[in-house]
Amino acid sequence: MDIATLVGIFAAGALILLSILIGEGASFFFNLPSFMIVFGGAFGATLVNFPLADVLEVVNVAKNAFLHKTQSHVDTIELLVRIAEKARREGILAIEREVEGLDDKFMRIGVQYAVDGTEPETIRAILESELSGMEDRHRLGKKVFEALGTYAPAFGMIGTLIGLIKMLAALEDPSQIGAGMAVALVTTLYGALAANLIFLPIAGKLEERSHEEAKRKELVIEGILSIQSGDNPRIVREKLLTFLPPKDRLEEDEDAGGLD
Repeated sequence: MDIATLVGIFAAGALILLSILIGEGASFFFNLPSFMIVFGGAFGATLVNFPLADVLEVVNVAKNAFLHKTQSHVDTIELLVRIAEKARREGILAIEREVEGLDDKFMRIGVQYAVDGTEPETIRAILESELSGMEDRHRLGKKVFEALGTYAPAFGMIGTLIGLIKMLAALEDPSQIGAGMAVALVTTLYGALAANLIFLPIAGKLEERSHEEAKRKELVIEGILSIQSGDNPRIVREKLLTFLPPKDRLEEDEDAGGLD
């Protein structure tokens, strides 16, 4: 569970709601037709822009923004180094018993290919193809949420224009102009909030998650190929540490040095 995403959305939403409720005329901010125009219009336009299957697939991708389980690069490196040590001592076939215990499906597939004696070029091609497919799925999810973030303010303006037209049609009653203008502008508010509090932040979070996961998978690919080639576990570690930022790399070097 990604607490930051939930806290960010609910904290910002709660503060905005509180600012509305402590003022006068709070009832003007809650308008069902405005809500329908913004969200119905944004989702409808998105369905026009993308195939239905792609939009439905985004539901699974979007879960990464809320239910993402962070996998430490350091833990991944330590696991690969342990496998390398076993392969170095007992031979590549000895790590076959490690395969079933791997929770990471991507790593499990790669290690199994290495045990089976698959050519390194073939292993790299297969795993990089898998990585590319994951990036395409995540990129699609980001594009869909960016589209929602683009359409929501646009339909907010459309709703405002509808409200203004209705208001101008009733100019014979000046007492209704203020209330009509308030309701008309609520639709713009809904569109701006939907885009900047929900859709665009989720698109940004999905991009960050995709980058993080792609980097981890690249690390796994290099680790598996290094293990298959029979590299010394210390060399395997040094290769994989290059994927870490300098701060984490220094800490990992200190931990590894303490184990010697």
